[in-house]
Formats: sequence, C-alpha cells, structure tokens
Amino acid sequence: MDILVKKGQKVDMTKTTPGLERLTVHLNWTVCDLEHVDFEIDGAAFLLGSTGKVAKDEDFIFYNNPCGGGNSVTHITNSANGARETIKINLRTMPIAVEKIAFTITMHNYEKKDQSFKQVRNIAVHIFNDDTNEEVLSYNIGNPFIVETAIVAAEIYRHKGEWKFNAIGSGFNGGLAALCENFGISVEEEKQIEDPCVPTINLSKINLLKNKVKIVLEKKKLIGVVSRVALVIDISRSMFSSYKEGKVQKVVDRITAVAAKFDDDGFLDMWIFDHRFHRLPPVNEDNYENYINREILEKNKQGLFDGKIFGANDEPPVMRDVINYYTVENKSKHPAFIVFISDGGIHKNKEIKQIMIESSNYPLFWQFIGIGNANYGILEKLDIMPGRLVDNANFFSLDDVDKISDEELYNKLLNEFPTWLKEAKEKEILL
Repeated sequence: MDILVKKGQKVDMTKTTPGLERLTVHLNWTVCDLEHVDFEIDGAAFLLGSTGKVAKDEDFIFYNNPCGGGNSVTHITNSANGARETIKINLRTMPIAVEKIAFTITMHNYEKKDQSFKQVRNIAVHIFNDDTNEEVLSYNIGNPFIVETAIVAAEIYRHKGEWKFNAIGSGFNGGLAALCENFGISVEEEKQIEDPCVPTINLSKINLLKNKVKIVLEKKKLIGVVSRVALVIDISRSMFSSYKEGKVQKVVDRITAVAAKFDDDGFLDMWIFDHRFHRLPPVNEDNYENYINREILEKNKQGLFDGKIFGANDEPPVMRDVINYYTVENKSKHPAFIVFISDGGIHKNKEIKQIMIESSNYPLFWQFIGIGNANYGILEKLDIMPGRLVDNANFFSLDDVDKISDEELYNKLLNEFPTWLKEAKEKEILL
C-alpha cells in the first residue's frame, strides 16, 4: 500500500511490505524558471557505513559511476514513468557493510548560471517494489528552498535486520562537492595540485570520464599511442528523439573524453549526416557541455544548415568526406580513430563495401556502433568482409547507448584498435 510520508517521518519498509527485496527509487523535480532552460540537475546515491561515510569513492553512485555495492545499486538517467532519474536497489544482495543509502539531488554549474533550487518545484521521492511495480511510499519534499544547490532528499537504513525509510528533505549550499565532503569523499578542485597521499575525486564530468578512458588504455596497452579521433553521428529522422532527450549529448561527452586522452591535439572532429553531411566545430574539454543544443538543435531552429536536417540516411558521402579530410586535407603521421554511430536503415551495402576496401589502404580505423535493433547491412559483416588490405573496422550494436556503462563502452570501442595498429604497421600503412 502506498504510504504518504511527511518530512522527519520514518517508515518501516520491509516490515510493512513483506518480501520486499528490490526497489526502484524515482527522484522527481520540475524546473519552474522558464528563463533558464539549461538546468543541469542530477540524482545520486551514497552508500554509507556505520560512520555515516562512504568506505571508498566507488560507493558514490551517480552519472559517471552508475553501479556499486557489488552491483546492488544502479543509477539510471533519462528514466521512464516521468521520473527525472532512477536508482535501482537490491536489498537482498546489498553488502553487509552498507548500513545506509542517502539519496541526493544536486545542481551542476549553478554558480556560473546563477541557479538554485528556488527555481525548482515538485521535488519528490517515490519508492516502488520492483517485483510488483506497486508504489511502496512517496515523499513530497515541497518547495522550502531559497539559495540551496544540493538536497539530501531521503535515506533508507538498516534497523534490527529490517530496512526503514527516513524522509529528510534538507538543503545545502555548495552543490555536489559539499555533499561529497559531507559523506567522506575528498574533492579535487579544477586547479588544485593533487596530493598523491590523499584520495580525491574531480567532479568535472569530463575528468571522471578521462580517468575511465585511461584505465582502458592501460588495459589495451595503448598508453602513449596518439591518434586523431572523430565522431560521425546519424542525424536521420529516427534519431530525433535521441537528440532532444540528451542521449546524443552524452555520447559526445563520452567520446570527447577519449579524444582528450588519445587525440593528438585533444580535439574531437565532428560530422553529422542524414541525406547530406555537415562538418561541425571540433569538440574539446572547454566546449563539450551543451554542444548538441548549441551546435545542432539551436542552429537548426535558426535555419543555419541551409536546408532541413533529420531526413533520410545516406552513409557513403560522409564516409568519403571523412577519408578526404584525413588523407588529403589534413595528412598526419598519426592514424585516425573514427567512431561512426548509426541507428540502422543501411541500404547502400555495395558502395559502403567499396569504400571500406579503399580506406583499408590508409591509416584509418572505423569503429561502427549500431543503436537499437535495426538493419545495419554490411556493417554487421565487417569482420568477414574480404578484399581489404587489413581488417580496418569493428562493429557492435547496443539496444540503448545510454544504458551501457562507461567502462564497457570504452572496452568495446578500443577492443580491436590495438590489433589494427599492429597489422597496419606490418603492412606499412602506418609508419
């Protein structure tokens, strides 16, 4: 039965709902300041021990560390059912050392944008039984905030072998950094000189992603390898919702981190394509935030693409332009690592096959990613496609690129690149 909870109230969850093991926690809010449409608000969970602190940085579950507690806690963005963000919890498999889980909502870049939770309404926590999809309890925090930029919304905690809910709804200044300090995570400022003896975490999204890229580069023995990095993204009609919902922006964030650690100049070269293609301004650590809105959606509204975008897809023209850019216009001693994203509908198989055969003679590696379960045509047969000087491409598909962890994505992205590097050197494609 759904229980309406008031601030300060504590509720027995597992006692009142026998058999409750798996939870879905929805964190909701509504921005009411229509003059500021670029709010960056994030939900998170802190897994706390008996001291009220995290045992390690990995116990901070948020957008760039989406799983923790031995996979007992999972953070999901762009959630369904009207939730802003969702956190899934398995109480049965929760490590015994985790005695409390705090749910938080914070603002990013609030100082630069002069924002606070005064401009946000309908802040609420809803907890569902994940096995039955029935709501267990709901807590409407209300709108008591004026200058606060971080909220500890609620917590669940162990009590005599059961799990209880505590309705907190307390606001703080200092955003996510303040909460991290409060829960035992040392925060590295952007320009702070890091003390190697003190564990720190930099809350900049791009720096967190760069650290994950570095780990994968080390595993793949690619430390010291320099490559030009490109991102080519399908902007056909069927991709429109992914652009509007921010999924493509998250792809840009994640691949920008690859370029920052891997590229010869730290810039990610950008192309979009539908029935035509467009070269976009390159992306780096300074301009990646809000890039999709700024460089695509807003410019499209202003008619700056010389015609409509979000049309039908046509891959060969953009592929030939990428080849021309790296082999004629901007020759380099460094290879190009090209991430090419499509949501399917590939039909020019013969032409694409010929392009891949021709490009195998150049220092170009293509990493194709299919989004959804669609017709990817020749892309799915790259590993067995004959006629190429070397195997110059890899392909994998994802039901939803937003649901794969950063580590898994980077592992997949860089899986075959080391083999190609070796073969390209052997064939003297790459000196």
